[in-house]
Amino acid sequence: MRIAIVKLSALGDIVHAMVALQFIKERFPECRIDWIVEERFAGVLADNPDLDGILTVNLKALKADKSRFLAELQKIRAFAERNYDRVIDAQGLIKSAIVARLIGKKIAGFDAGSSREKAASWFYSQKIHCAYDANTIDRNARVLSRPLGFEIVPEQILNKQPFLFYRNPSSCIDDCLRQDRKNIVLVTGSTWESRNYPAESYVKVAEALGQNCLAVWGSEREKARAEWMAAQSEAIKVMPKLDLNDLKALIARCDLVIGNDTGPTHMAWALNRPSLTIFGPTPVSRVYQTGINRVVKSASQVNPYKLNKNDFSIREIEPQIIVQEAARLIER
Repeated sequence: MRIAIVKLSALGDIVHAMVALQFIKERFPECRIDWIVEERFAGVLADNPDLDGILTVNLKALKADKSRFLAELQKIRAFAERNYDRVIDAQGLIKSAIVARLIGKKIAGFDAGSSREKAASWFYSQKIHCAYDANTIDRNARVLSRPLGFEIVPEQILNKQPFLFYRNPSSCIDDCLRQDRKNIVLVTGSTWESRNYPAESYVKVAEALGQNCLAVWGSEREKARAEWMAAQSEAIKVMPKLDLNDLKALIARCDLVIGNDTGPTHMAWALNRPSLTIFGPTPVSRVYQTGINRVVKSASQVNPYKLNKNDFSIREIEPQIIVQEAARLIER
């Protein structure tokens, strides 16, 4: 059986869907699985032994350069030559549904009541129901397993094997890790400013913990924030620019990740590493809470059907709350 999974973006969403791979392979060990993904996120999928192919697209670039449309279309149509027995759109957007339709005939995805873009369901031959406000990881597990005739249950997910892999990381990882202190990765940026815990609060957390805090960044704005934090506290070091391979390696070897509701923070859960995710305008139903993966949520009420980008309540979370939760995790 040949299976194509369409999950184009973003980093955290891809991570949350990847958990299903080990259970699909366990159920169908002879199946071959390809994953269609935006080129810039392919690194998070790299080296996963449960994937047979990573097929990249660059649809985001079309916004700036429409002349690339035909080339992208031809590339996607060529994927259909692999003759998939089942194509599963785990994204639930019109663009991902179109990609799925271009590469196969037996297409599964969320039904209209379960998708952010209801029209995406028009492209599917099999429609899976799962409430849009249900746990994000459970939603991904359901849409990826039910079309194949089985169910991934929460108990399996709670007992998952780590599913992010890396090879030959940069020497900077060893250079930045310390033996005499706990190594804590700080993930301080995200796509919305309202999702970001304040830089000055991260400084207070780092000072109180007194460990080796490593700030990662993915943009010049995030780098500037990290450098400002490091200037305020000797406990904070700014990591060099990391690709996804090195980011996976760093998180796999750290003692704790503290971060906003964003992709790199969720990678700790995928690697079975301790994490503390700080939530403001987004729902905690995006994650699984375990003994080592905890959350702190602001007091605001979140409507998962209509997120409020102007909800800056994350700024009201006292640093001491983060410190207390983090201390429990690094003392385990």
